[in-house]
Amino acid sequence: MGGRILVVEDNPDNRILITDVLTSLDYDVLVAVDGVEGVEKAVAEKPDLILMDLSLPQKDGWTATREIKAKPDLKHIKIIALTAHAMVGDREKALEAGCDDYVSKPIDLRELAGKLSQYLD
Repeated sequence: MGGRILVVEDNPDNRILITDVLTSLDYDVLVAVDGVEGVEKAVAEKPDLILMDLSLPQKDGWTATREIKAKPDLKHIKIIALTAHAMVGDREKALEAGCDDYVSKPIDLRELAGKLSQYLD
């Protein structure tokens, strides 16, 4: 495997779990704790993929995703929404915002690993 993944997640427990899993799968991990920092790190670091929580402080994940996808040099970056929003229509809303895929919380680690290999390998 391999590749650089930006994890945009405000919950410390989720952030640690995701980072540990990604590191164990030999991905380089970048971290942002809110939507503002997520956009800034995407611009500065140009990761291969972004895991974007949708419920974030300062700037929500939908807005951050729209901003990233609006930038010509970033629009190719795959963004997977990570969210506890598992209501009817939330997947569609995430995809409309520009997310390329969607994983609901609690995260199924096998599902996540499968999606990462789909987009990065």
